[in-house]
Amino acid sequence: MKFLHLVWSNLKRRKLRTLLTLLSIFVAFLLFGLLCTIKEAFTAGVTMAGADRLIVRHKVSLIMTLPESHRARMERIPGVVAASHWTWFNGIYKNEPKNFFGTFPVEPEAFLAMHTEYVLPEDQKQAWLKTRTGAVVGRTLTERKEFQWKIGDRIQLISPIWPRKGDQPWEFEVVGIYDGANKGTDTSGFFFRYDYFDEGRAFGEGVVGWYTVRVNDPERAAEVAKAIDEEFANSPHETKSEPEGAFAQGFVQQVGDIGAILIGILSAVFFTILLVAGNTMAQSVRERTEEIGVLKAMGFTNELALALVLFESCLLTGIGGLAGLGVAWLIAAGGSPVPSMLPVFYLPVRYVGIGAGLVFALGVIAGILPALNAMRLRIADALRRQG
Repeated sequence: MKFLHLVWSNLKRRKLRTLLTLLSIFVAFLLFGLLCTIKEAFTAGVTMAGADRLIVRHKVSLIMTLPESHRARMERIPGVVAASHWTWFNGIYKNEPKNFFGTFPVEPEAFLAMHTEYVLPEDQKQAWLKTRTGAVVGRTLTERKEFQWKIGDRIQLISPIWPRKGDQPWEFEVVGIYDGANKGTDTSGFFFRYDYFDEGRAFGEGVVGWYTVRVNDPERAAEVAKAIDEEFANSPHETKSEPEGAFAQGFVQQVGDIGAILIGILSAVFFTILLVAGNTMAQSVRERTEEIGVLKAMGFTNELALALVLFESCLLTGIGGLAGLGVAWLIAAGGSPVPSMLPVFYLPVRYVGIGAGLVFALGVIAGILPALNAMRLRIADALRRQG
């Protein structure tokens, strides 16, 4: 590090050029961090899916319902440990369409036993079991500025899909707030009791949206899925069973191949930034040809000249790149800008590590050719050149 002052002085030689290059690198890695955050938001359901869980829905479409009685028949199939059902409710708060969120009637005990990624304190669980109109709400949802709910609050929701008898709003009491077992868990849901929902809805008693099924051996998931579909084949309510990860991936693919989109955008950005940084380093070395010759005449070795130029390049990309990653992390830590669409919004540590590796790689690649030129430069040739 004893040459840091020398390298820093070289970077300050052309302040405007250095600043513009830093800003270009900063924007590139800010974009990298934000795109990785968005990718994680879209694919969180895939990464969090249980390997031992299946999703069973209507064979024709997810919007078509299944009988609640399917649960008992599925639990008798060899390999099935338990089953619980979900139904899309589409709750709207204060009758404003923008205030919609994931709202689901479920059977509390079966639901919590199936989805251990949702952490609910025992006393709040017991309150849910005792309160017919009780609901448990995800931590992220309670923190939305439009809501700011807390335990004990009484709220009303409207559902355009499932109107209540008498055309009255659905009334709920918040009895619990659940957290995620890890950072990637979606905590933007609103869950309430199916029995209250089934008795109160104006039509469709006894039907549910889809089932989550736990199998005793993930290696036999495909076999169990086939057995479930065969159980209901040629019935009015045929099913399609698939691993939970595949089900979640289907939603992601409706947007597109997020991974391919991410790689395409970042490849174009980084190629451009590589040209910018490489050009900056090449110009910097050309401008200092005589100085490099003087340094070599003073005893600097070829290898040291190479190392100094590479260090300068890595320092340049490091300042801009790490600053960009840091700002992306701060933006992600501030929460989702659209919580109703992207409830999971954070920059995973693995992407920060990948970004840091790319910063170093960019510095080396951008500086390697100018560094090799500096290493090969002969003292006589350097001193003959004009600056």
